Parts: sequence; structure tokens; C-alpha cells
Amino acid sequence: MAFVSVPKDLNKVKTKVALNLTKRQLISFSIAAVIGFPVYWFTRGTIGNDLAVFLMIGCVLPFFFVAIFEKDGIVFEKYMGHIIRQKFIYPKVRLYKTQNFYAYLNHAEESEVKTREKQAGRKTRATAFKKSKNVKK
Repeated sequence: MAFVSVPKDLNKVKTKVALNLTKRQLISFSIAAVIGFPVYWFTRGTIGNDLAVFLMIGCVLPFFFVAIFEKDGIVFEKYMGHIIRQKFIYPKVRLYKTQNFYAYLNHAEESEVKTREKQAGRKTRATAFKKSKNVKK
């Protein structure tokens, strides 16, 4: 009996389009072919066959790398976007600023104490004034 192994983690399963390649890989390989073959055909007469092949490989290799590269489930374009943002767009030194909650509480407590003292001071003065009026009668 034939059996098929089914992976437990389905996040890594990619949809294959043709020749067991994903759509992204097919696009990258076709761009590499569109660039690589003309480079070879037009340069082999002037620089020789061997050097034309090496030049073609040099032109095609980055597209192969982009098609195959995947790190932690992230494709090359997104990965380079993260690196560019980190190195060039965002500042290199990030300041660590906190809001001191205890200083806020202390300030709130001091202001509350001051308002209570003012209120208590007003009441005592008012009651003292009333008492002084009552005493004079």
C-alpha cells in the first residue's frame, strides 16, 4: 500500500503552479532567462564562449537567489525591506523615555494636599471669624 506523509505544520506548504515551482519562483526564473540568454548570445562572439557563460551566470544568479531565498518564512523582498528600514530609515539610536508614574502620583498627592490645606485653612479662618463675632456679643 502506498502512503503519503502529511506535514503537521501547514504554514510551510506552498501552492505549486508548474514544474513543482511556486508562482514567485516561476516569475523569477523567467526574468533570469529573459536576461541571461541574450547576454550569452550577444557576448559569446566578442569575449568568447567561456567568459560569456560566466557573465551570464553572474547576471542570472541574483534572480535565482531571489527566487529561492526564504528566511523564517519571509521572502527576499520583505526581508530586504525590513533591513533597509532598520539601517537607513529608522534612527540608529532610539531614546528610551518613560513616564514616571510614581512622580505623577507624588505630584498629584502634593497638589491634593495643597488644595486640602487651602480648604482647611479657609474653613478654620471662617469658623474662627464666626467665633470671634460670637465672643464679642
